[in-house]
Amino acid sequence: MSLENMIKTMARDAKMASRGLRSLERGQKDDALLRMAEKLVGAREIITTENQKDLSAAKDAGLSAAMLDRLTLNEAVITTMADGLREVAALPDPVGAYPGMRKRPNGLLVGRVRIPLGVIGFIFESRPNVTVDAAALCLKAGNAVILKGGSEAIHSNIALGKLLAEALSETGIPEKAVQVIPTTERAAVNALISLDDDVDVIIPRGGEGLIRFVTEHSRVPVLKHYKGVCHIYVDQSASLKMAGDICFNAKVQRPGVCNALETLLVHEDAAPDFLPEMAKQYEEAGVEIRGCPKTLTLVPNAVAATESDWPAEFLDLVLAVKVVGSMDEALDHIETHGSQHTEAIITKDYERSQRFLAQVDSSVVLVNASTRFNDGNQLGLGAEIGINTSKLHAFGPMGLEELTATKFVVYGQGQIRD
Repeated sequence: MSLENMIKTMARDAKMASRGLRSLERGQKDDALLRMAEKLVGAREIITTENQKDLSAAKDAGLSAAMLDRLTLNEAVITTMADGLREVAALPDPVGAYPGMRKRPNGLLVGRVRIPLGVIGFIFESRPNVTVDAAALCLKAGNAVILKGGSEAIHSNIALGKLLAEALSETGIPEKAVQVIPTTERAAVNALISLDDDVDVIIPRGGEGLIRFVTEHSRVPVLKHYKGVCHIYVDQSASLKMAGDICFNAKVQRPGVCNALETLLVHEDAAPDFLPEMAKQYEEAGVEIRGCPKTLTLVPNAVAATESDWPAEFLDLVLAVKVVGSMDEALDHIETHGSQHTEAIITKDYERSQRFLAQVDSSVVLVNASTRFNDGNQLGLGAEIGINTSKLHAFGPMGLEELTATKFVVYGQGQIRD
């Protein structure tokens, strides 16, 4: 069977499975999720063995330490994945919920009910734990999903997909509701995004090149999960101790994820007291600072930033730093170079915090907190399928509700239209 025909068959199987998922009771979906968790824990050795194949190939290919971190499935990560499945099982089922009903003057009772999106094509890179998160959320929201992971995680993804399909079969749900495309060929992406008759939405999650390619070539509607050029603005009224703790966490804790800090903006009144000490902490952690001319006078070890550094998603221990003369300059910089992902302000001034919240056009905007909190689990959604940086359908972390749509339902008593 050709690659194109294989993808078509998978999509048709997924569409058939999605019909049965629409009316699944919550209990059956939750049973499947809990069974998935059991399967992962019971197969830890199998998973880590397959993951080691991917890690070995990635090291040989020269992937960065941050990318290797994203790729790793150790016992702790597997436990976290299993816990995530249990957490999704414990969340309310969005399918069948009525956001509201109203009675029209003619007596018709009109409302909306939450329904699954249908078949989701999910294209992602590196992090194989996303396979499990995506499958869990799609299933709980009543959707079938076709997963196309990156070539660097092929062994891990196939192993995880097999375990998830077994759990579905063992709990009476069509195993084709969750499918992993078992190839590293990039042509599989082209085939999947062309199937507008069988696939309802495409969700790409990964690097800028992947997102742009899918967005430009897909015949299926795309929920764009674009790069995370995340900013923190340290206001002149900020607590410098708080600012230091937050900025260190946002950059250093996990530099290879999309909600990590990439550009630090510091008000010129705070910069002389803040930046030299902050730079010492960063230097000890191995962070390379690329700074504007004013930054270079305060941080002699910094490298001069270029224009290409301001819109960059480094995904590594690299940070762009700019000293700004005002909040307006900070807002202009974010508007020009940001990716509508995550921005934060550190300030003691309530009015300035409210202005920042109102004027920054990003999916999550924080006051006195790390950008690392733009995460579905941290925001109370449970696991997330990604962070949508386009505003159509959903904006920000996509949890269960964001994987549903609504349709109108109308109750009448024999009304006809005049």
